[in-house]
Amino acid sequence: MEIMAGIMRDHVLNLLREGARVDNRGLEDYRDLEVEVNVIEKAEGSALVKLGNTQVLVGIKVDVGEPFPDLPDRGVITTNVELVPLASPTFEAGPPDENAIELARVVDRGIRESNAVDLEKLVIVPGKLVRVIFVDVHVLDHDGNLLDASGIGAIAALLSTKIPKVTYDPEKEELQVLEEYEPLPVGRIPIPVTMAKIGQNIVVDPTLEEERVMDGRITITTDENGMISSVQKGEGGSFKLEEVMYAVDLAIRKAAEIREKVLKAVGSE
Repeated sequence: MEIMAGIMRDHVLNLLREGARVDNRGLEDYRDLEVEVNVIEKAEGSALVKLGNTQVLVGIKVDVGEPFPDLPDRGVITTNVELVPLASPTFEAGPPDENAIELARVVDRGIRESNAVDLEKLVIVPGKLVRVIFVDVHVLDHDGNLLDASGIGAIAALLSTKIPKVTYDPEKEELQVLEEYEPLPVGRIPIPVTMAKIGQNIVVDPTLEEERVMDGRITITTDENGMISSVQKGEGGSFKLEEVMYAVDLAIRKAAEIREKVLKAVGSE
């Protein structure tokens, strides 16, 4: 395995020196991206993302529950990731491993820190009843860059989500769920962009082959105003200041292109 990894790394590096990649993309090019929403009938919102051969399915469920004690005037959003064993030989059934936990946290932070969902509008009774939004990410096929595919799927699913209206009788302390639906209050559209550092080169949207030989990885999530909501560095290695600044610029540019595709997918429904 180590010999094969060394051969592949040499092959990837030789191509990068010529400005090429294993799949003939440019260093700043994404693979083909497809986004389809409302693919799960029983979910309040959903999205299927195909990024090259990577496939991720995201479902949104909405419930009513108690707010966090320190945030009584805000709804709750929670993100979970399942790495389906059929998606990759390296995935195993059982409790989430560190990769699933990192993936869930990066997706959650990108949404939460950008204030993508107006959590204050999800309050029914302050300190007592709020909407609880569950973002469930299922990796169906792993061929690299799960971070971007999952983040794109999450925001597309949230944009497609419809929640039932409710009324609350304070005297009887009764909650009634109506047959009318309204969109989830989504005000920002954060998009993650992941770049891998291989040797002295930085490539966007790494494939699984590239991830296996990369020295480091950085994911930058930005909204439509170019504001950074989260940054995640992984896989060891280091980035020089000028490399980080380049990555930020590239992330903003690529996020704008992806955001258009997401909005088009949601708007076509």
